[in-house]
Amino acid sequence: MINEKKFITRVNDYLAREVFPGCEFTLIDRDETQHYYLLGNEEILPEKKRLKAGKRWDLASVSKVVGTGSLVIDEVLAGRIDLDHSLKSYLPNWHEKSITVRQLLTHTTGINPYIENRNELGFSELKKVILGLELKTDQSFYYTDVNFILLGFMLEEIFEKDLDQLLAEKVFIPRKMFETTYSPVENAVVTDYKLPAGIVHDPKAQVLGGHCGSAGLFSSMKDLQYFINSYLYDKKYLKLYENYSPDSHRVRSMGWGFQTEEWLIHTGYTGTFLMMNLKQKQAVIFLSNRVHLKDERDEWIKQRDALIQDFIDCFE
Repeated sequence: MINEKKFITRVNDYLAREVFPGCEFTLIDRDETQHYYLLGNEEILPEKKRLKAGKRWDLASVSKVVGTGSLVIDEVLAGRIDLDHSLKSYLPNWHEKSITVRQLLTHTTGINPYIENRNELGFSELKKVILGLELKTDQSFYYTDVNFILLGFMLEEIFEKDLDQLLAEKVFIPRKMFETTYSPVENAVVTDYKLPAGIVHDPKAQVLGGHCGSAGLFSSMKDLQYFINSYLYDKKYLKLYENYSPDSHRVRSMGWGFQTEEWLIHTGYTGTFLMMNLKQKQAVIFLSNRVHLKDERDEWIKQRDALIQDFIDCFE
């Protein structure tokens, strides 16, 4: 049973303080219980516009697990991709032999993600730079988009298809996720008031488009429920509870992080996150556009983490 009081109080407080204009979220508690909420505004500037059901949201880094991560996980679990094979064995244009698929999935590559003049580069230039990024000596956990961008390039090389086509064929269509695709899209919530609706917020995803393995996907609540249920009701995904990280100081699943021993999680810069407890068949899908008015990232992380804890506590 879900206890609503605590998280509803916090969400309403965040709406009142304009932490985000609006939010849409679903809580799943086994197969017989589902709670759905739609609160606040789609946008505040240039004028207030009420949030309506059925809209698509910019997933930001939640794209990593909804898209690229899910395809890689499925291929690993099927034995078609080896976690400990070199990235270069799958992606010959990558310049370094020691980095493995495991390291990319767990953000332990040591790749230096800094790209000089990044926002001035076109697609070909940006891809070339990413394929040539150098390594640091420290290979402890360091979260960076570059790891999943490289996984996306790897999938394109393996299957000889563009990433957007691959994800549609192998992840979205089999799960009946017909409203999940790369930017630009129609019927989308305005993410940032300075951007047109349906245009991705992430700068690298704006350039790489449907080849970006780290961000760029828009999806609807309906599709994300299909996505989450595909994990909750397939026993093969219980393998995600293993520790795949080579970093002895950090426990990580494939693509996903651990919020607790039972809750897997992935967050997105725009104010999104997915959480799932595969053992108890429970999940939280949270969508917001917290960057609409302001981008106070450090403060948001504290606010988000408090909300995440409220959601975990509400399952009795």
